[in-house]
Amino acid sequence: MNFLKSLLPDLSKLFLRMAAGLMLLHGTQKIVNYSEWAPQFGNPIGIGPELSLMLCIFAEFICTIFIMVGLFTRTAAIPLIFNMCIILFIVHAQDPLKDKELAALFLLLYLAIFAAGPGSFSIDRFRKKGLDKLIG
Repeated sequence: MNFLKSLLPDLSKLFLRMAAGLMLLHGTQKIVNYSEWAPQFGNPIGIGPELSLMLCIFAEFICTIFIMVGLFTRTAAIPLIFNMCIILFIVHAQDPLKDKELAALFLLLYLAIFAAGPGSFSIDRFRKKGLDKLIG
């Protein structure tokens, strides 16, 4: 029982990272529709619609994969936190709560991942401890 209890914090971090993987649906949708969406994509921070879309794809697809596998987890969470803040506080600033709910939940999820770190079930664990120390 103590063994299972000792695994719970790291399992919780793994489950948080897997939940973050749901963002891949949004990132993939943006990749698939890139040529159609690029000219008309929002420009919430004044860098142009195409660059805004590219940064969203980077955050929602690339950074999400990094978080799921636990590689550079905290660093990968930063663009996603920024992205959700833009969506929540700029894009949907005047919208009702029901339109902000998903962005708020993802923001809290990424903040939790940033605060908690990747846990033992991650590539970051191997990077930090070194593969030699874990094997031999």
